[in-house]
Amino acid sequence: MSNIIRFGVSLEKDLIAEFDRYLKDNGYTSRCEGIRDLIREELVKREWRVGQRVAGAISLVYNHHRRELINRLTDTQHDFHENIISSQHIHLDDDNCLEVIVVKGKSKEVQKLHRALRAVKGVKHTAFTMTTTGKKIP
Repeated sequence: MSNIIRFGVSLEKDLIAEFDRYLKDNGYTSRCEGIRDLIREELVKREWRVGQRVAGAISLVYNHHRRELINRLTDTQHDFHENIISSQHIHLDDDNCLEVIVVKGKSKEVQKLHRALRAVKGVKHTAFTMTTTGKKIP
């Protein structure tokens, strides 16, 4: 017996046309694949909202010449060492660095780390990618 369940969905003509454009623009070969991905995306968002154990990546861009900036970033990361899996430091040019920090833990703690890093004076930009540990997503 298959684990696949088939069901019908009724949508307005304009909505399905827009969805089909979305699928084509994103390389999907079927509506089923697109719907599965959208459902999984919402399930991941729910993990973050309800405080599950999650994973993610925090990216920072900053000028490494800025006085005490590196020390403040390092101190902040040490304060959250239990949430940091790995970090990578990339030299973008003579002045600017990109740091990517891979994180895991309770969503509220990981978000707290992101806010703390973003608030460090001298950080030019941060990006926060929220994802799942995969344990609760079929």
